Amino acid sequence: MSELNSKNINIFAGFLNRLAKDMTRFYYLKLNKPFKAINKSKGKGYDPVTKADRAFEKFIRNKIHKKFPTHEIIGEEFGRKKTKSDFTWVIDPIDGTRSFIIGNPTWSNLVALNYKGNPILGLANFPELNKYYFNTSKKNSYVVEKGKKRKLFVNKKANFKNIKVAGAFHGWLSLKKQSKIPKVLKLMQFPCFDALSYAHFCEGKIDLVMQCQNKIWDVHALIPIISAAGGVSSTWNNKDAKNAGNVLFSANKTIHKKMLKLLKPALK
Repeated sequence: MSELNSKNINIFAGFLNRLAKDMTRFYYLKLNKPFKAINKSKGKGYDPVTKADRAFEKFIRNKIHKKFPTHEIIGEEFGRKKTKSDFTWVIDPIDGTRSFIIGNPTWSNLVALNYKGNPILGLANFPELNKYYFNTSKKNSYVVEKGKKRKLFVNKKANFKNIKVAGAFHGWLSLKKQSKIPKVLKLMQFPCFDALSYAHFCEGKIDLVMQCQNKIWDVHALIPIISAAGGVSSTWNNKDAKNAGNVLFSANKTIHKKMLKLLKPALK
């Protein structure tokens, strides 16, 4: 399975659909209990990880390797398994570990499939919310909630006058730089709950989401889901969002361009 075609896409999408259910089942059977958090930053900030993060990643890696043994895998906790395949799976076993630690159900499992470096399929699974989001093609993405499936659409009619913005800087944007974008700060009226904010964006509940200093495993699963729902994405300097870092997702090109302009002073 070295080429990308409609048949393979269906196989991969079907795998992600089953994987969501398997991960939720695995969580309630093995991981639904308190875990001690370890700080990976070693005194430089706070970047927690738990045994659950690592257990989830091992579980996902094993599922992928069993089904697609030649594919490359990149994961937050165990790094890169290199192969010669054009297909690469990118894993964030628990996106929102802080939420997981305190019992906030907004955490998720993020799994992306890349082809030649480009995210083509994504899965965002929320075990404690009993729902998951995924795309099956470039034009179709869905949420499955309590067993019921519905198609996703961003709010294409969103305008800047009544825009709903969710954002988080996670301490990466200095107060000095924040002072350069007062209009952006004023527009940030909704909290950013890890990948759940992007999920709400795909449902048209939020019009724009922005975050700082993302890694590829934070965003690669979200990019194809959002794109298939009609969303627009880029970095803050208008590069491909697959590069991660500071990212911006908008419901249409008009508000995307306006927000990029407002964010520009923070890049200097």
